[in-house]
Amino acid sequence: MSLSLVFKILRPRKALFSNLRIKKFSNTFSHVGSRLFSSSSTPDDQPNFPGSKSQFTDKLDFIRSDLYDGIPVYRVMDRKGNIINESEDPKLDKDLLVKIYQKMTLLNTMDRILYESQRQGRISFYMTNYGEEGTHMGSAAALNDKDLVFGQYREAGVLMWRGFSLDQFMNQCYSNCKDLGKGRQMPVHYGSPEHHFVTISSTLATQMPQAVGAAYSFKRAQNGLCVICYFGEGAASEGDAHAAFNFAATLDCPIIFFCRNNGYAISTPTHEQYRGDGIAGRGPAYGLASIRVDGNDVLAVYNVTKAARRIVTEEGRPVLIEAMTYRIGHHSTSDDSTAYRSVDEVRYWDEKDHPISRLRRFMKKQNLWDDDKEKAWKDESKKQVMKSFAKAEKLKKPAPELLFTDVYDELTPHLQEQMDEMKRHVSKHADHYPLKNFEEMTPFAEEK
Repeated sequence: MSLSLVFKILRPRKALFSNLRIKKFSNTFSHVGSRLFSSSSTPDDQPNFPGSKSQFTDKLDFIRSDLYDGIPVYRVMDRKGNIINESEDPKLDKDLLVKIYQKMTLLNTMDRILYESQRQGRISFYMTNYGEEGTHMGSAAALNDKDLVFGQYREAGVLMWRGFSLDQFMNQCYSNCKDLGKGRQMPVHYGSPEHHFVTISSTLATQMPQAVGAAYSFKRAQNGLCVICYFGEGAASEGDAHAAFNFAATLDCPIIFFCRNNGYAISTPTHEQYRGDGIAGRGPAYGLASIRVDGNDVLAVYNVTKAARRIVTEEGRPVLIEAMTYRIGHHSTSDDSTAYRSVDEVRYWDEKDHPISRLRRFMKKQNLWDDDKEKAWKDESKKQVMKSFAKAEKLKKPAPELLFTDVYDELTPHLQEQMDEMKRHVSKHADHYPLKNFEEMTPFAEEK
């Protein structure tokens, strides 16, 4: 059974994926598929059960999960940056390719500096994106910038692509007075209405049903936009993922589910998370058009996301993308991944199959990049990051009273009482608090 047959069963128009010619599954799986569709029904003896579309059969067969090779991984470039099939090359504009590469490397530079700043005690927490930059930029470049993004916590590159500045990243991680979230969120929990990026939540997978709800509202509004919801393969084990997949399919919501399968749910490897064919293998069972892509191939990610967006906007139906990649960094600054994986394993992915290295090789072959440009951009990007870093570190923290504002549209009496009590306490015991590091509070009512 070919992947195109899976899409056909799920009703998307075949033309939308005509540029993604996927290899057929093994004969073994085709045999299983033929058994699935073999029938003992006659025209006047068809099953009429409301919960399935099956035919009757006289063969007692359990469908086993280990009788096929799995959904293939779509790619455009090999690991050396060579185009495998010229017809699959999206022929991106030179300036767009350079922008994609520069954003990927800028994100990498920002990650290194902020990771080290946490180790030095300058910020409280951080999560890097090492090895997953291709999933960010490849998908972001294929979207409309007004499409709504629900991220998990490792999609900073999507926000960077949309114009979220280095200053804004630094301000959020430092929780200073210029932070759009007013210092209320822990680092890497970005959000920006201007960039159509919903604020990150720490709780795993809660963004998934929320994203479906937003997509349903887009469907009602008929605004031609879609929602993209990013999550990891670990989040797919949460109950919220099941609810999101099912609601999206039954309500025909214009949403792209984008799974970053990076091999680990913190310390839990994929072979301990599930026994089935990854995350894309679940899609057909929910009624989702599904595809698996090489997440380290930014051109393949671009093609797949662009095609998926056509499906969800033109047909108003959900799509599931599983991007196969690898988390090179620790899960977070609270994690030590050497406790559950080898240094050699990490080194392989960093040196042999890194999305930045692959794109750089491709661009060199196309005479779009060279060693001189690489050195110049590395120096420039580091200067940009360090400049924003220095500015953010010098800014004061938000005034403590902002803890109470924006909780409701208008400050309620009980919150006003709590805020005044806090101000009286801080005023009385000012020597015990580093008030010089915060913006000045307005005096409470009794002092006016």
